[in-house]
Amino acid sequence: MKLALIGAGQRGMIYARQAHQSDEIFAVVEPDDERRKAAADEFRIPPDRQFASVDEFYRLGNICDAIIISSMDRDHYEQTMAALELGYDILLEKPISPSPEECMRIQEKADEKGRKVIVCHVLRYTNFFTEMKKIIDSGELGKVVTIQHNENIGNFHMAHSFVRGNWRRSDLASPIIMQKSCHDMDILSWLVDSGAKRISSYGGLAYFKEENAPAGSAERCLDCKVAPDCRFDARKAYLPIRGQWPAAAVSADQTEEGLLKELETSPYGRCVYRVDNDVCDHQVTLIEFKNGVTATFNLSGFTNKMYRTIKIMCEHGEIRGDDTLNVIEVTRFNSNMAESQQHTVIRPAAMDGGHNGGDTGLMIDFLANLKTPDFSSRSSIEMSVESHIMAYAAEEARMTGTVIDLDELKAKLQQSITA
Repeated sequence: MKLALIGAGQRGMIYARQAHQSDEIFAVVEPDDERRKAAADEFRIPPDRQFASVDEFYRLGNICDAIIISSMDRDHYEQTMAALELGYDILLEKPISPSPEECMRIQEKADEKGRKVIVCHVLRYTNFFTEMKKIIDSGELGKVVTIQHNENIGNFHMAHSFVRGNWRRSDLASPIIMQKSCHDMDILSWLVDSGAKRISSYGGLAYFKEENAPAGSAERCLDCKVAPDCRFDARKAYLPIRGQWPAAAVSADQTEEGLLKELETSPYGRCVYRVDNDVCDHQVTLIEFKNGVTATFNLSGFTNKMYRTIKIMCEHGEIRGDDTLNVIEVTRFNSNMAESQQHTVIRPAAMDGGHNGGDTGLMIDFLANLKTPDFSSRSSIEMSVESHIMAYAAEEARMTGTVIDLDELKAKLQQSITA
């Protein structure tokens, strides 16, 4: 298979490297000269198949078997629609689009053209969540009644990606619950096997703003007198982890000198309290699913590490999980406090690759989809649009202080795209 990569950033390169183990990365589209060159060198892409803009690439027509679109959120719609017109199958980084109408239009276009669009909902491909799904579907604990799910973003990840980074503003990218947590909307809907009925949500930007800046602090970390006492000092954030994420996202030059030079001018050297960020640093969402299951979802930038925890409460027992420990605990309910606990600990098989092996599983699924007629993907566009409408509804509920009825919202969206 010949694949083209559109967007040679961190996520795009992860997918391309996985695909390159068995298939050819035939072309690269990347506006950043250094990233484009790095991708071309790694995948041995000749100059005539290296493009600074997607328009240059699309002008050649359909020249490969499929494309990976891993560009910025607000570029996805036009790039995907044009690719579908050219007859490409697509691996599309989430979010599909910040706009639910655009998500629905992409689904309609894919159906019209008979093309496959697989969305990068990598959590569906982890052994951790797959094992939970098996336990639920077995019925051994009865029906799911309610779920508590937490996405613990990690304070350093929050500062890097959603305060200083590309996803700091809703108008530049998308609201954090869409950009980061459409994953979680998707996994909840998948686990309970139901669409959402009603959603409410609460949260905001509590901490990463100028009123919380330390006295005497400066606009940039390298100029700041109080930086030695600040955990968000960019030197502390990036220099000790040169060569690793997120330092690797700051500069192609991972020497200390290269990073320091980049921190002099790039957004990653700015004071986290003096950036133009506006996305939430915490948000709680309440979901009622159509099958009666209720769920609370809590995203927070105020945790020490990046991980997800989940508690699934069923009729006859509960399931608890921590994805960083790769441990699932299944407990059957007792008749009384003195009865011996019926408790099982499951450690799903470890998988290579990011997101607990989800990145690897996704690419295996995508490539099999391309090569196998009538292959049923876990993360097709048809399945993935639901999670995006849920995330959009959560943000709308947060902004308006209302409860959003999903069927009413979908009807309005459908009217707007057919008008």
